[in-house]
Amino acid sequence: MARILGLTDAERDLVTMAVTDAEKTTDGEIVTVVARRSDSYADAALHWAVLAMLAVAAVAAAFPVLLETLAYPTGDNWGTAPSLARLIFALLIAMIVAFLAVRYALEYRPLRLALTPHATRVRRVRRRALEVFHLGTEARTKGRVGVLLYLSLDERRAEIVADEAIHAQVADEEWGKAMATLLEHVRAGKPGEGMAAAVAAIGVVLARHLPKTTDDSNELPDRVIEL
Repeated sequence: MARILGLTDAERDLVTMAVTDAEKTTDGEIVTVVARRSDSYADAALHWAVLAMLAVAAVAAAFPVLLETLAYPTGDNWGTAPSLARLIFALLIAMIVAFLAVRYALEYRPLRLALTPHATRVRRVRRRALEVFHLGTEARTKGRVGVLLYLSLDERRAEIVADEAIHAQVADEEWGKAMATLLEHVRAGKPGEGMAAAVAAIGVVLARHLPKTTDDSNELPDRVIEL
């Protein structure tokens, strides 16, 4: 079966059914979103490239003989010291080469992501989840009972963001089981099963705090949204 953003057709159906089943026991509305990644992390690549450039300058300062070798790579200086202008030119060329080499090496996304600090990835996933929540879930239900389950595949991070009525009743710690279940499946290469299991756990929490009432209607889509 063809995969789109890490989910197969069967996995998308599995998540959709999980949402439908979970909402049978609660007035809460569950929205599921899967993204390939939450950021390009282009700034991380730039930071590493600048660091490489500065490292070249530091090495040149610590070992001047290397800079002299760069100034006269063919050894044709006949024992004379290179001019300051030639040394500066050689240093600039070496720094530019280092910058470009690292910058283009980090065009390879898995490497760029691996070299991005963990804390940065956590913040970017959280920020993206909040953006998606504000655009598609927040205040979109009559009772403000929407909850977003957001999964970012490349970072292997997930976020649960709740609307006003849910946030007022459910402590953040209560989502722990859903998050742990989801991430365990994602690490095992089963994001669809993880999403479905997490939705079921979210449904249990919502049913406890916002049980189903007779006049409840389905206000948000059950299908998984892929970005």
